[in-house]
Amino acid sequence: MSNSIPNNTSISVTTSSGWSDYALLDSGDGMKLERYGEMLLSRPEPEAFWSKSLPPQDWAKANAAYNSPSQDENGTWTYRSRFNNPWIISIEGIHSKLELSSSRHIGLFPEQYPQWLWLRDHILEQHTPMKVLNLFGYTGMATLFAAQAGAQVTHVDASKKAVSWAKENQTLSDLQDKPVRWIVDDALKFVKREARRQNYYDAIVLDPPKFGRGPNGEVWEFYKYLPNLLSACESILSKQASFLLLTAYAVKASALTLQRAMQEKMQPRQGTISAGELAQQETASDRYLSRAIYALWKK
Repeated sequence: MSNSIPNNTSISVTTSSGWSDYALLDSGDGMKLERYGEMLLSRPEPEAFWSKSLPPQDWAKANAAYNSPSQDENGTWTYRSRFNNPWIISIEGIHSKLELSSSRHIGLFPEQYPQWLWLRDHILEQHTPMKVLNLFGYTGMATLFAAQAGAQVTHVDASKKAVSWAKENQTLSDLQDKPVRWIVDDALKFVKREARRQNYYDAIVLDPPKFGRGPNGEVWEFYKYLPNLLSACESILSKQASFLLLTAYAVKASALTLQRAMQEKMQPRQGTISAGELAQQETASDRYLSRAIYALWKK
């Protein structure tokens, strides 16, 4: 039987056990228990359909628990003890504000921690300054890690609130002097305009949602628009471009699907393609919780 995966690709699992201000304590029965700084949070986690490892009394220590009718509907937080909202945590010298709202999201995706470290280290290894584009940049962790390493970063998100939050994190991290361009815009429209302007980037990071809306009501659907976005991104990569990193959440796709899509769109360029899952290790057991899939083209 022949190997159908090209020699320049690989499928892997990228894991993390967290850092000093974060830990995945336990998961199971459709929930996860995490520590962000001194705050313990209990939130739904559809991937965790096994049994919990920790006893109920440990889960009862959560400062707040999120309840939702379904994965796609907003719910409510139940506060079990005095809670400072918002609050600040630190990640390798970068500071992030966290906040509870009607959404289960709090402003950070900790499973991306290995990607932030790789991004920082890759930029530091380059001999010349890099121009980096961060699409669907959310609250700016990838942007700030890249800027801290010396890159000139353009941060794009359709949410004005998310961009404001990212700028606040920049100030909290004392990185105001770093060259970051903050833009509220639809990702695909922005990339197409950059192509017309012949404005090129040395690296692109994109983290598209399953579904979303742009600042002017533009509809984003992952399966419908991702191929066009990948093609558009390839067209604005500079001749010396070194990587394109794609991460995806809550989609009915596999790492192999992303790898195939990346392989097709990056056909004009030489390089290697790796793909896989982002997973977190629990402190209560040796289990890993799968959180996202990714694909990386690297020159």
